[in-house]
Amino acid sequence: MIKARVTVTLKNGVLDPQGKAIEGALSSLGFNGIGHVRQGKVFDLEVEGDDKAKAEAELKDMCEKLLANTVIENYTIAID
Repeated sequence: MIKARVTVTLKNGVLDPQGKAIEGALSSLGFNGIGHVRQGKVFDLEVEGDDKAKAEAELKDMCEKLLANTVIENYTIAID
């Protein structure tokens, strides 16, 4: 079994209203000096088998088809 983590974030230049809302909430809670908050998604997956190259190819395909909107999001894949 291969464990992997996929991290999806907005591309630079794409507006992030959730990040701005989080930034404002942190400030209102007294956390000063915090700026430019960007939010994203993390997916922890288990892939059957022991072929890391095959698993990475499958994970990339998953990202391209479902996990990330590649028009506005980037993704990274980390395999343990």
